[in-house]
Amino acid sequence: MSDFVHSGWGLFVAAVTVVSLLACIGLLIIASRRRVMANDNTTGHVWDEDLRELNNPLPRWWMWLFVITVVFSAVYLAFYPGLGTNPGTLKWTSVGQFEAEQARATQALAPVYAKYKDMTPEQLVVDTQAMAIGERLFLNTCAQCHGSDGRGSKGFPDLTLPPASRLATETADQIKAVILNGRTGAMPPMAAAVGSSEDVRNVANYVLSLSGSAHNSVAAQLGKEKFAVCAACHGPDGKGNKAIGAPNLTDKVWLYGWGEQAIIEAVTQGRTGVMPPQGKLLTPEQVHVLAAYAWGLRKPQKVRAD
Repeated sequence: MSDFVHSGWGLFVAAVTVVSLLACIGLLIIASRRRVMANDNTTGHVWDEDLRELNNPLPRWWMWLFVITVVFSAVYLAFYPGLGTNPGTLKWTSVGQFEAEQARATQALAPVYAKYKDMTPEQLVVDTQAMAIGERLFLNTCAQCHGSDGRGSKGFPDLTLPPASRLATETADQIKAVILNGRTGAMPPMAAAVGSSEDVRNVANYVLSLSGSAHNSVAAQLGKEKFAVCAACHGPDGKGNKAIGAPNLTDKVWLYGWGEQAIIEAVTQGRTGVMPPQGKLLTPEQVHVLAAYAWGLRKPQKVRAD
């Protein structure tokens, strides 16, 4: 009932539930008093010349089945939530059951993760069993956005990129922090600060020139001066600023798509990317193994343990 904004809705639901149960009881009492009619006990409806509809009362076993159903419903509503906002005598909630089951699962898996607790990322990435667990955690938690192979998609970072092209996940500890706390990357709309639509187009071509991508050289030259607006975050050379999450514009890594139009959209509309925190869904031990697995995805070759 937490979705309702007024407590009166709880009373309404409770009243409808109680009235429905009383109506069922009343219907049963009325049906139990019916007797077989003195005449031929038919309703007068006839099909196929001799198939007549009888007007008999409900069979006793059927009647008692209804009685048991009503009694069960009343007992259930006394113990469990169902009468509006009344929590029931057992105080059961789906959230409480989920948390209890999660706690039992965590306790059961604790011995599995215990041996990985003090291992370094370098040691974990060469441990076959740890990486198998990490892969399963990744598929269950991260693959929906980053893909099963970690290569991401438009708007979702590629986790296989080398450290130089990463913003906030160069080390395993940084990856762990992002998994636990989430991360928000935002670029405000800058078209008004850049100037006219033609200025924005020129800046887009200048940005393309920084990475050696195909571009209009004349427009790029015209956009170089206007790039000063962007340089406040991305730096005068366009190499970005990892401290504030400004990406490197010279490495040909395009999170939101490549090309003049994609850059124009970014400058005009801005960009906002959100990685939700996963700390409440995973235990610290699971995060430790998952971070090592994600860290290992971008390594060109396996890292040898010390």
